[in-house]
Amino acid sequence: MQQKQSRGAGHVLLLLYTIIAAVIGLVLVYLGWRLLSVGGSAYYAVMGIAILIFAGLLALHRRLAIWVFAAMAVATLVWGLWEAGWDGWALVPRYNLLIVMGLVLWALQAPVRRLTTRNGTTITRMAYGLATGGISLLMLAVLLIPLFDNPYVETASADSVSSRPRQNYGSRTIDGTNGQVAAANDAGSWTAYGGSNLAQKFAPSGQITPANAGKLEQAWEFHTGDMPPEGSTLNWAGESTPLMIGRTLYTCSPTGQVFALDAATGKEKWRFDPKTDAKALENNGIVICRGVSYYQAPQALAQCGARIVWGTMDSRLLAVDAQTGEPCRDFGDNGQVDLTEGIGPTVPGFVAVTSPPAIVDGVAIVGHKISDGQDYRAPSGVVRGFDAVTGKIRWVWDLARPGVNTPPAEGEQYRYGTPNVWTLISADEGLGLVYVGTGNASGDFYGAKRSKEDDEFNSAVVALDVKTGAVRWHFQTVHHDIWDFDIGPQPTLTDWQTPGGPRPAIIQATKSGMIFVLDRETGAPLMPVQEIPVPTKAGVPNERVAPTQPISPGMPNTVGAPGKDFETLTEASTWGISPFDQALCRIHFRKMRYEGLFTPPALGEGSIGYPGNHGGMNWGGLSVDPDRGIMVINTERLPYQIFLIPRDETKGAKSIFQNSGHRPKIMPQIGLPYGAVKRPWMSGLNLPCIAPPYGYLAAIDMRTQDILWRRPLGTGYDQGPMGIKSHIKLEMGTPSDSGAMTTAGGVTFIGAAMDNFMRAFDTQTGKLLWEQRVDAGTGATPMSYELDGRQYVVAYIGGNGSMGTKIGDGVVAWALPAQ
Repeated sequence: MQQKQSRGAGHVLLLLYTIIAAVIGLVLVYLGWRLLSVGGSAYYAVMGIAILIFAGLLALHRRLAIWVFAAMAVATLVWGLWEAGWDGWALVPRYNLLIVMGLVLWALQAPVRRLTTRNGTTITRMAYGLATGGISLLMLAVLLIPLFDNPYVETASADSVSSRPRQNYGSRTIDGTNGQVAAANDAGSWTAYGGSNLAQKFAPSGQITPANAGKLEQAWEFHTGDMPPEGSTLNWAGESTPLMIGRTLYTCSPTGQVFALDAATGKEKWRFDPKTDAKALENNGIVICRGVSYYQAPQALAQCGARIVWGTMDSRLLAVDAQTGEPCRDFGDNGQVDLTEGIGPTVPGFVAVTSPPAIVDGVAIVGHKISDGQDYRAPSGVVRGFDAVTGKIRWVWDLARPGVNTPPAEGEQYRYGTPNVWTLISADEGLGLVYVGTGNASGDFYGAKRSKEDDEFNSAVVALDVKTGAVRWHFQTVHHDIWDFDIGPQPTLTDWQTPGGPRPAIIQATKSGMIFVLDRETGAPLMPVQEIPVPTKAGVPNERVAPTQPISPGMPNTVGAPGKDFETLTEASTWGISPFDQALCRIHFRKMRYEGLFTPPALGEGSIGYPGNHGGMNWGGLSVDPDRGIMVINTERLPYQIFLIPRDETKGAKSIFQNSGHRPKIMPQIGLPYGAVKRPWMSGLNLPCIAPPYGYLAAIDMRTQDILWRRPLGTGYDQGPMGIKSHIKLEMGTPSDSGAMTTAGGVTFIGAAMDNFMRAFDTQTGKLLWEQRVDAGTGATPMSYELDGRQYVVAYIGGNGSMGTKIGDGVVAWALPAQ
């Protein structure tokens, strides 16, 4: 009786398996037919038909079903390797279905062999096992081996490091005209966002080395208490990099609160809350403060001889005493300046300061963020220089008024819609120049109405005279930018070796994937710049497209994995966690417009932007180890979809002007004939439509401009399909915005990835030295300093809501064990 029941259960399971296989076959035939109809791969339709034949034979109890399955599996094994290569992640959707089907079929051996017996003979156990479980396990091995022995992890050998000659790529200090603190960067200080105004993100302390980095431990932790209110839909982003002056650490939290901490213990000395307008935060949707600036006045002052200066999300520039946290009464109106003056019509939060000002020669230079895609008549992108003591305007750079460096007369305003400067600013006080990276004129994805000045200065690095704001030179990284490839990375200043000797250089990374090296005195390229032809057919009427775009062929690019070649997506690049969502991504790829780099935005199904809107490289920029001549970059590899939507189809979409606090799913671009949508190209399971890696950490040899090493940065531990954490700690690489820090000890520190880990790598080889689990996302660039003979590494552990990482409020310091 028990044997009969067991047989009955086996037969029921086999029937269920057969039905499921038939359904799978039907779905694949349907998806395969759709894919074929748009010119795609025939595999899915053929495999669907094969699975239907297999299911039919199984239902008829024909042993031929086993051999049909084996043939399908072998064909898929070969096809997967032919199309995707030795890439475990890419093989997942190609192999996993048949692996599961084969292993289950293997487990159903008893009922299958019994029911397929004919004339007393049946398939042998060995043959059955090889045809089902054997081939499935082989496919599983081919998939798993490259997952665990990741071919994308390419480190440098110790031999190559030892044979590499040392060559200096620039001092870390520029002598200023008045002792400006941020011009200097030594082992005991971190005086500006990027270490100093040179923005090298390099710590001169060498106590932590590849030999001892694995011993790092938490030295102290501080919590700001600045967290989203319960039920808030705002995207909190902890992106602040602290300053270290004397024995005090200065940092800010997302709402612009400033904290002074004891650098040895993390204990609070004082805090200042600017009471940022809640409406401004609501209108902006994302809440950010990337840092503060420090200024020491050369003259004796009754109060605020040393001061902290920063901007807020509600458009104010503030100054407080660095010793007490009290507002500087001599700065503006009792410690604050209204940055909406002369901007024209606005609402709270439309204009916001998210990056700290650069302070050079007593001038605080500040730009601002403008909410993208809202209105053609968006506020001006004017850059202003304020007296760091009095708060009075020294000069303005308003590109709509060439040669005029004063604010508009009373009753007038800066011209609306000009390119803004939202990211971090660098400076060379010796040359008297500040370097700003511009964004786009209003209408990020439609440029037909832009002025000549807008088109000239869009997505450009611009050198301004610190005393007058006059343009000394500018270099455009993207012509007629209709992809939102605005300058995100902070310009990095270092020396560059040329045939005529070292030259002061500016290295400008970009969202578009290019890395340009320019003479920072003249703007002339120090590495060749080439104009290449790009797709020129506009996606909509009346738009124009630049016929060429600049690239720097001698430098690695970040269009795909960092290297000298540009990655061009194909249908085979698509991905999913199953053949079903991968097939849908393939169909989508075939229906969207994509002609490679700089494909114009389109109507209907839209176009693929690759690199995507976040890069390439974003505001975290790059780090330079000037002693070793190594540049460290972290990059994103995530395509975006860009849709243009005719105005009559955007009914109900309102700009921030029309409906304060309303954040529509589309960018309304009011005043232009098209609205727009930009978003990562994702499947229905909220996974990217291309295979990992989605982000890299890489090192570039500044002598040869070659990649020294590269590896995916980050794991899927805290991410997964439909927001479910996978807890799988494999190096798949994730998107990242913030940057890395290098040190004199030869160690690179970075968080940045979409998992909650801080990491340390050998700067010369790329070897992972240390990995520390933290309480929230690591969306801020770390910094380092030496105090009382001990080197500390500090990072704001605050997460980023828009990137889906856990929100936190911690400032954490790590150091080697105290002696």
